[in-house]
Amino acid sequence: MRFTHQDKRWLPTMYVGALTLDILLGDVHSLKQKRSVVRPLVAELHRRFPAVAVAETGHLDLHRRAEVGIAVVSASAGNCKEVLDACERVVAFHPEIELLSARQRLYNDDD
Repeated sequence: MRFTHQDKRWLPTMYVGALTLDILLGDVHSLKQKRSVVRPLVAELHRRFPAVAVAETGHLDLHRRAEVGIAVVSASAGNCKEVLDACERVVAFHPEIELLSARQRLYNDDD
């Protein structure tokens, strides 16, 4: 919580967590095959974590690489981190995907 001097009351702090995953796809030789791997992955993340936003955000023209962006909003920084860590684990344990990098960022009302 933070104290605002204008109206002398406590306001809850909001946190936004963002996760960017750079992934290498296995035996994929076309953009159509890429979609057949990335779409189910995005759908699985939506199904397991209904409160997160998930989208393919980069490497759209490459057939063996994909970037997936995940965002979550919470009242606590710890909850944001827990949800993003769990999303990262789901992706990392897919055998047809190699997780090249994962980058987490946390924003709050002061940013």
